[in-house]
Amino acid sequence: MANKTKDYLAKVRKKTGFSDYKISQEYDINQSNLSKYKSGKAALSEMHAWLFADILGVNPAQVVANTKLEHAKLTNNKSKVKFWQEQIEKLSNGSESIKINIAQINPIVGDLNNNAQTIINLAREAYESGAHLLVFPELALIGYPPEDLLLREGFIDQVESSVEHIRAQLPQDISILFGAPSRVKGCLYNSAYLIQQGHVRTYHKQLLPNYGVFDEKRYFEPGTDSFVFECQQVKIGVVICEDAWESAPVAAVVNQGAQTVISLNASPFQLGKHSQRIKTIGQRASENKISFVYVNAVGGQDELVFDGGSFVMDASGNVTHQLPFFQSLTHALDQPILQDSNEQIEKTIYDALVLSTKDYIQKNGVFNGAVIGLSGGIDSALTLAIAVDALGAEHVQAIMMPYEYTSSMSLEDAKAQASSMKVDYHEVNIHSMVDSFNAQLSPLFAGTDADTTEENLQARIRGTLLMAVSNKSGKIVLTTGNKSEMAVGYATLYGDMSGGFAPLKDIAKTMVYRLANYRNSIEYVIPGRVIDREPSAELAPNQVDQDSLPPYEELDAILELFVEQKQSIDHIVKQGFNKDTVKRISNMVLNNEYKRRQSAPGPKVSKNAFGKERRYPMTSKFQP
Repeated sequence: MANKTKDYLAKVRKKTGFSDYKISQEYDINQSNLSKYKSGKAALSEMHAWLFADILGVNPAQVVANTKLEHAKLTNNKSKVKFWQEQIEKLSNGSESIKINIAQINPIVGDLNNNAQTIINLAREAYESGAHLLVFPELALIGYPPEDLLLREGFIDQVESSVEHIRAQLPQDISILFGAPSRVKGCLYNSAYLIQQGHVRTYHKQLLPNYGVFDEKRYFEPGTDSFVFECQQVKIGVVICEDAWESAPVAAVVNQGAQTVISLNASPFQLGKHSQRIKTIGQRASENKISFVYVNAVGGQDELVFDGGSFVMDASGNVTHQLPFFQSLTHALDQPILQDSNEQIEKTIYDALVLSTKDYIQKNGVFNGAVIGLSGGIDSALTLAIAVDALGAEHVQAIMMPYEYTSSMSLEDAKAQASSMKVDYHEVNIHSMVDSFNAQLSPLFAGTDADTTEENLQARIRGTLLMAVSNKSGKIVLTTGNKSEMAVGYATLYGDMSGGFAPLKDIAKTMVYRLANYRNSIEYVIPGRVIDREPSAELAPNQVDQDSLPPYEELDAILELFVEQKQSIDHIVKQGFNKDTVKRISNMVLNNEYKRRQSAPGPKVSKNAFGKERRYPMTSKFQP
């Protein structure tokens, strides 16, 4: 807050929009006195101090005490200087407690203008509500992860311009804390920016994660200094994400007098991650006897989805505020909120898939909806439900493409689900197309028996049709394959793998069934027969998946050990699985890396998702 006469006058001028002459006339202040106030040669009289306090809506005793101190200093009256300093300290100790707001936002990577405007708008709203401090997530200005945008010439120049724009647009009496990169002497840092009373200060993240989906050491230098600032007479320490997972950075700000710690985060979702956050931050809070504010981003970004779930802990490690998951919102910490953080697994995963699908399509701004090949099977049925919940039925199209092996049950169930979900539905029979392809290929295939080549042809014709509809309609093709199938290569390259986004890419087949049942518990939209029947690709007579794969319960258990936990064949066999089966499945996983490398991106929900996180060579002779 302002504490000198000329500052109070400037604030009155700004709030009223009056010129000095108008202020003089409106409030009956002598022009000579007003001139002295403006130049700092005189302190406000007690009457004018009360008047200005009333105009500004602040405590008049605070204004009177500040201007009395100012007058004592101007007249070099040391005893009065000491007296009024003591009165100001007493007033400060009894001043209004700090009001902190959390902004759990969903920024778009690289969209600096709109992200900056979001920060400005929310800061103005927080100021109007009486907040003193508004906190945003890690790299909120540019989105996370920015990847090689950070290496683009001119990108950091734009960041610096955006920070200045935010500073210039902020109300003077609110402090904000947000994440953005900063450049210092040619080095780039992952930083927290504090804008307070028109001044900008930065803290640089000290611990840079370089594992899993993180590669921050590729872009940033680690910071070395701790950061503590004061707001409403409260000393606040700042850390960024990974900093809080180790003891030293938090202990350092506490040693510098921090009374509470704020952590800015862009922590992506995976199963069990939030409980890890609670456990880790609980340790930091209790070992330092300090309250902790954890602010996390929300939203889908390519293969990552951020779940929000920001929270506050007291000095004993108890959660006092728990914000919702997968929702953008701002919340004032003087208002109680304790969202259930123990939601059922199926709901949590389903919400993650819906948000990531929605954000991938809408943030790119290229597609006006989604098109899905609806087969009558469980995977496409669940994908359709996710698409409708993400985009709305009016933006989703379903196409059934039957062939001679397509059962009447599949046709009936696909049509029933499309009708119940009110999506645009079409059937395109592919008999003549398959026959034409087979006729043209017969001279090349002479003397050979029918095999998976003819089966894959059906899938590739369907993929071609879906891509044609996508081109014509502007809708993205959502592929429907699940993680179990992608793991063992039970998918057709350039066939059912054709598409732009794969919502189920990190979802095991057994979880697909659980998610379908969860969605039906909200509203019955997936026909029961789709869930209950034996899974089949329907590419050959009487075909079921178990003709070439172990039962999915067994397959998924083996894949959990081999893919998620990276265990050896010997270890897996010791868990009670058949050795030949384990060897066959592990070889299928390793031999189909080339397929997965060409697959559509999909949201990560596990601790080892195919894609950005799991980086295996396509050409390899490794034997597990």
